Amino acid sequence: MGATLDVIAKDVKIQVEFKPELVINVALPYQDLTIMDACLECGVNYLDTANYEPKDEAHFEYSWQWAYKEKFEKAGLTAILGCGFDPGVTSVFTAYAAKHHFDEIHYLDIVDCNAGDHGKAFATNFNPEINIREVTQKGKYWENGAWVETEPHEIHKPLTYPNIGPKESYVIFHEELESLVKNFPTIKRARFWMTFGQEYLTHLRVIQNIGMARIDPVIYNGVEIVPIQFLKAVLPDPGELGENYTGETSIGCRIKGIKDGKEATYYIYNNCSHEAAYKETGAQGVSYTTGVPATIGAIMFMKGLWRKPGVYNVEEFNPDPFLELLNKQGLPWHELFHVDLEL
Repeated sequence: MGATLDVIAKDVKIQVEFKPELVINVALPYQDLTIMDACLECGVNYLDTANYEPKDEAHFEYSWQWAYKEKFEKAGLTAILGCGFDPGVTSVFTAYAAKHHFDEIHYLDIVDCNAGDHGKAFATNFNPEINIREVTQKGKYWENGAWVETEPHEIHKPLTYPNIGPKESYVIFHEELESLVKNFPTIKRARFWMTFGQEYLTHLRVIQNIGMARIDPVIYNGVEIVPIQFLKAVLPDPGELGENYTGETSIGCRIKGIKDGKEATYYIYNNCSHEAAYKETGAQGVSYTTGVPATIGAIMFMKGLWRKPGVYNVEEFNPDPFLELLNKQGLPWHELFHVDLEL
């Protein structure tokens, strides 16, 4: 508790000193709630790119942040949740599809492929501690009004990605599913698929089997350490992968539903080149696809387009101006109609 209060106190001090109108939290998932508390204390609006998770448990849920809705409403402040790529752009894609192309969305599959090669034996594309926790947890998807839990990587199949080709894809749980099935209640099934290479999965199994994925502390030479935090310290820094990174990412939504009484299929996606991202910014594609949407979300807020008191996920706002700017800021998106979704 003392540590949490210290974080709030430091954040309050910074906010009072600089008097920002909006605080953007892009890399502190364990501190979402403390930063939100500090924003309430200082009268500052809030935006993040990923949901809160407790440090001592690999558990991803929006309920903690949704519980702040009334507090932000009373304070006249806006909190925008999940404004990265996934969550973020994928949620806006879904809102755009619901607004323009479907009367009812019935099936939603979010597909995330990283077909890049960074030349390392094993590395994660963002915070290793968060990444490994995310992809080693049990899978979960929404079907017929309930969550269905699976073993890690139990459900998988090859999916074909634009400009990349077929890649083995695995069902994992991702936080935007929770908000999307809430905000689009016609959805009968929602899943999240991510690609992993066999070498990557082998490393993950070894890391788990030898206990290096543990998030509980152990005593080593009289010092308390958390194995996954030690592992993070010895793995390559995700921010330094860009220079030799080749290939691209492909992330999008494959949607089936009803339009004008007829069944319709729709695929909306973005491909991002690691090499192009590094040439422009010095960062690899995964960092680029997170940073650009967060910036656009901030622009939406500052223009008053995404601004209303309370706590909201990005799909609860108008998707059109966000996607218009996404096209202009280096992440152009593409649409395919009446296609085989493979799912």
